[in-house]
Amino acid sequence: MRQVEYLTGGALYRRVLGDLAPSARDSLLIATATLKATRMPGPGGQAESIVRLLARLAARGVEVRVLHSGVPSGPFLEELKGVKRGAFQMRRCPRTHFKAAVVDGKRLYLGSANLTGAGLGAKSARRRNFEVGLVTDDPALVDTVADLFEAVWSGSMCPRCGRRPHCPAPLESPWDGL
Repeated sequence: MRQVEYLTGGALYRRVLGDLAPSARDSLLIATATLKATRMPGPGGQAESIVRLLARLAARGVEVRVLHSGVPSGPFLEELKGVKRGAFQMRRCPRTHFKAAVVDGKRLYLGSANLTGAGLGAKSARRRNFEVGLVTDDPALVDTVADLFEAVWSGSMCPRCGRRPHCPAPLESPWDGL
């Protein structure tokens, strides 16, 4: 039987950023609409931003790809300046609105939370959003979400998207503007 774990509140933050993402050995695919320099527990208990985590994973050979819709927050972009260009891959598609993390093609987070402190429940109970999510190892769910990620990432969705004439730069990288 496949496992499905329901998450809400601070459990989202602990499970997705504390356990799931850092455990990636081969690949980490992240899809989110909003992207901020979310802080999380790092090595030795020191807080680190998601930018540093992604760079650290990439440095140890994990293929890291982030698909997002909006321009990342100012603090995220500032931290990105300190990371080697292309250390991990990012693409922006304004139509991206699903929130998911696929780890090693075997585990999946799928939920409503953006990659922000308020979304993932890292903020205090009075400042966090009301979000839900699931973590599962069900191959059918993992593969379905990974296939959607790949379709958007590769640009195969662009010809039939309907927004391309309004898209500022299909599949742009934030390093392009730095």
